[in-house]
Amino acid sequence: MKESTELNALISLADEPDEKLYDQIRSRILSYGTAAIPSLESAWEASFDDSLQQRLIQLIHQIQQESLYAELYQWSQFGYDDLLRGYMLVTRFQYPDLDVDSLTREVGRIVQQLWLELNTDLTPLEKVKVMNHVFYDINHFSGNTTNIHLPENFYLKNLLESKKGNPLSLGIFYMIIAKSMRIPIFGIDLPKHFILAYTDESKQTLSADDVVFYLNPFNKGAVFTKNEIDLYIKQLRIETQQSFYAPCSNKVIITRLINGLAESYILSGNNDKADELNQLLKALE
Repeated sequence: MKESTELNALISLADEPDEKLYDQIRSRILSYGTAAIPSLESAWEASFDDSLQQRLIQLIHQIQQESLYAELYQWSQFGYDDLLRGYMLVTRFQYPDLDVDSLTREVGRIVQQLWLELNTDLTPLEKVKVMNHVFYDINHFSGNTTNIHLPENFYLKNLLESKKGNPLSLGIFYMIIAKSMRIPIFGIDLPKHFILAYTDESKQTLSADDVVFYLNPFNKGAVFTKNEIDLYIKQLRIETQQSFYAPCSNKVIITRLINGLAESYILSGNNDKADELNQLLKALE
């Protein structure tokens, strides 16, 4: 009760005209972290002062960003095996009030559909054929070929609502569904494109030698071989690297997701968003 009283008193002083005094008030409010957000939102709703409302919005946004940074850092240090959580954290950059439970249920619904279609006797190619049927035919996921560079294409929330995404968002979600069924599909950090690899189920360590075949999530999960990657790299006129063929870590994938988002916001003229994303990247270092 004492803390609530103090917080409300501090928020009542948020219209302080003296900038130095306001900085002290602001620092104290920020020290409450996410616990301060409901009170800040209530104050915003009750205010008719534009300048005060702007300050309150800035406080809420900064608290959300600092909280997101801390959670992303924790994920990168201790929980990066959970790709779904990493993807949801990045989605919260745009949707801080993201309904995590609703998204989790939707993921579970698609996994359940896949579970009903699969059996353990299938070959890797047969498993991918079933996955593609559930992913692209039944749930109608597809590549957004008209607005591929829009920031919305990167977020999980938009992907689940529109069923359209770019190679990265489609690939990450495809991986999440596959992993839920213990299907060994991993991401490949290919320049200017993101693809997937089906790997040898018997191997504990993964390298390019463990890849059985590759998949293109942007082209309805089409299967291809190393030769197509060779040709693609040749067309790009860049030097071949082992990482273009080998599975990468979830941390590399989320780093690429944030980088891609930042570039997308720059293209759309929103440099402030790009700067904030570049700050978030430091949590993954």
